[in-house]
Amino acid sequence: MSSVSRLPVSRLSVLGTSALLLLAACGAVPDEGAAGAAAAAEAPPGVLTINTSPEQGRIRAAKVETIAAEVPAAIRAKGEFLIGTSTFEPPLSFVADDNVTPIGVEEDIASLVADVLGLKLRIEATSWENLFLAVRSGKYAAGFSNITVTEERKDIYDFATYRLDQLAWEVPKNSTITSIAKPADVAGLSVAVGSGTNQEKILLGWDRQNRAAGLKPARIQYYKQAADTYLALRSGRIQAYFAPNPTSAYHAAVSGDTKVVGTYSGAGPTLQGLIAAMTRKDNGLAKPIADAINALIKDGTYPKVLARWGLSTEAVPESLVNPPGLPREQ
Repeated sequence: MSSVSRLPVSRLSVLGTSALLLLAACGAVPDEGAAGAAAAAEAPPGVLTINTSPEQGRIRAAKVETIAAEVPAAIRAKGEFLIGTSTFEPPLSFVADDNVTPIGVEEDIASLVADVLGLKLRIEATSWENLFLAVRSGKYAAGFSNITVTEERKDIYDFATYRLDQLAWEVPKNSTITSIAKPADVAGLSVAVGSGTNQEKILLGWDRQNRAAGLKPARIQYYKQAADTYLALRSGRIQAYFAPNPTSAYHAAVSGDTKVVGTYSGAGPTLQGLIAAMTRKDNGLAKPIADAINALIKDGTYPKVLARWGLSTEAVPESLVNPPGLPREQ
């Protein structure tokens, strides 16, 4: 049920990271109440504690009447904001400790938007394929599921952006590597990457550039499971891991074993990829959603939610409606 939503090839990128849910759950504890306070006190410095209970105690926002008035009349009358999500891995969208309740940064952003619009949030978990069908049919008011804006999707859907679409370079906490930002930075390194992913395509391109420039080739390694990748990283068999930023940032935050030393646009070197709420084309919801997100950015609520999940580096300065998306496939 992969739903990392960049180019179609990159949807494979989460297949090797399914173990993250178990890995994260082992170190995750509630962050509200006495138990949460105790856990936070016991956590090593710099390690993020995550509430994985169904009682999320989410950060909330106040209704903004002028923005709520922009919501189409039929939805306003119903008073409900039904959104679809595809639960697959933390910190994006996954199931709580009860194995039923969808939680994650996607649900938190949707909850804030619903608050500003004065609507009651209802979340329905579904498959990646059905999510698009259900938004297109009007069953869901919007989809919140790490969906990247693409030119092809804009033919059928409208978008309101709320996160950067980033890939990340993750290294051991004690690594002497401090930055990976360009091809030369990976010359001679032993690097793990998911087979068939967008990040593999970028890495292979960097390696070709290095070879052409007479630099040492990278030693590219492939692992089927995230747990195997992180074992190799801890043992020194690999020096870096190139993966989607949300999972890398979350793993680094909750484990304390690794650090992110560079991010790179999921759209490549010439365009910053953007994650967005997806609505049916011309249903009138994209603008009020964007206005709600911009209000949340302005009042400081939005960055608090990203920080809660270790994703502060994916903050956008402004929510945009239907910005340039990933180009059409040739």
